Amino acid sequence: MDSQTIAAAGLPALGWALHGGLLWRRLATARRDPLTGLHTRAGWTARAERLIAKHSGALVLLVDLDDFKAINDTHGHAAGDAVITATARRLDGWCGRHGIAARLGGDEFAAITTHPGTADLFGLRAALEQPVTHGGHVLPVSASVGHCYPGRLPVPTLTDALSAADAAMYAAKGHGRRNNTR
Repeated sequence: MDSQTIAAAGLPALGWALHGGLLWRRLATARRDPLTGLHTRAGWTARAERLIAKHSGALVLLVDLDDFKAINDTHGHAAGDAVITATARRLDGWCGRHGIAARLGGDEFAAITTHPGTADLFGLRAALEQPVTHGGHVLPVSASVGHCYPGRLPVPTLTDALSAADAAMYAAKGHGRRNNTR
């Protein structure tokens, strides 16, 4: 075989390799929120289910920013984006290497940690509620947090853990934001 024949035979393989790389990059991008870099619901769910299966003591959290619409309405969407990205950074930092955080959409976040013994829920709430400075304004931030230990459920599934965390989060909203870590 001459070099032209070899090159011609290799072109389809090169094309498929490039195509595969582009598809992989698109899939990875689809599983990451473009604003925060956190996982989206789809990417997080798959990983969270595996973590629950491997770690019976895992802790699942749902976080919802309180009165977020007022930030957007008063200070604009860029200010809202600043609060969203700060929240994402704080939640991701709290998870550390023992967990994973996600932006579910809008001002809703989820997280799972496999070492809840090191998880300081009061510290998380305090971090989430630090004001954010944007455009010369100090923006107040408040968050409701609900949590669930899937291993304590009759059937330790992610769906049931999220339902329990959601109920706890809305109970916290109903009783005031300071009571949301029970």
